[in-house]
Amino acid sequence: MTQEPVLDSTSSFLKIALATLASVIGLALSPASQAELKIGYVNAVKVVEEAPQGEAALKKLEAEFGPRDKKIVEMQNRVKQTEEELEKNALVFKEAERRTKEYEIGILKRDLRRATQEFREDYNLRRNEELAALQKVVQKAIAEFARQESYDLILESAVYAGTKVDVTEKILKRLGKK
Repeated sequence: MTQEPVLDSTSSFLKIALATLASVIGLALSPASQAELKIGYVNAVKVVEEAPQGEAALKKLEAEFGPRDKKIVEMQNRVKQTEEELEKNALVFKEAERRTKEYEIGILKRDLRRATQEFREDYNLRRNEELAALQKVVQKAIAEFARQESYDLILESAVYAGTKVDVTEKILKRLGKK
């Protein structure tokens, strides 16, 4: 009993799959179906970045995290001041005073690292929440646009999309961009 090599059966499968895909694409692009098919492309990244809802979300995050950011900047300044004070008075300080200042600097740096890490984690979590909400709004606007304008297909990712099929600006206008 001889067994067919795995490579030959895999390549046969790929040939059949490619032939089928080529047939489907050929039918979709045939002159008869071309008049009926309406395809558009939207640059979703551009929409998310330029939509007024995105700017509003960014302002919301700034308002929410601004005070904590200022507190971290104050902590950074306190560390810097304490280090400068130690450096300036290193020759004047007694050994115990110098060690106390070094210990204080260590505590301040540790607190700063912890606060910075917590800030980044909290900010990233909230930013991701806001981005997810914004993406839902954008997806809904794209779907509504496609239904109202009788599009059969709207793509968000393309190797190439000509200006004729790019509906990005239309979506931005629907979202309120002036």
